Amino acid sequence: MGNEEELEKICQKIIKLDPKMRSARIINSRGHLVAGGMKKGLMSLEAQKQDEMMFMELALRVRMRREFDSEFGPVHFSMSYRDKVIVMSFPLANDDVLLISSEKELDFGKVPFAILKIIKPLKDLMKTF
Repeated sequence: MGNEEELEKICQKIIKLDPKMRSARIINSRGHLVAGGMKKGLMSLEAQKQDEMMFMELALRVRMRREFDSEFGPVHFSMSYRDKVIVMSFPLANDDVLLISSEKELDFGKVPFAILKIIKPLKDLMKTF
């Protein structure tokens, strides 16, 4: 879906959208980290082993959501508002997914739509499959 350097640039562009952003990561269909990571100076709230489990679960969840595409249309993003963070996922081509985390104070009425504009080329690949 694009080379790693391009994907890293996209992740960095997303992290710079808002000071409340914590991470931007691209996960492949098998739940492996392809690009991105935490914002410089921030520590992940979960351990690395938990990251791996979360990535695999996320990859599965994104594939499962496609079951209802014919009834409701495709998912553009999903968001969880949690006690400590906001977590968003954006399906990409080839069952890959962009995983975003932010502080709870993020303007989640605007930022996800700005992210959709940034990742449009990665999502457009989905239409060709």
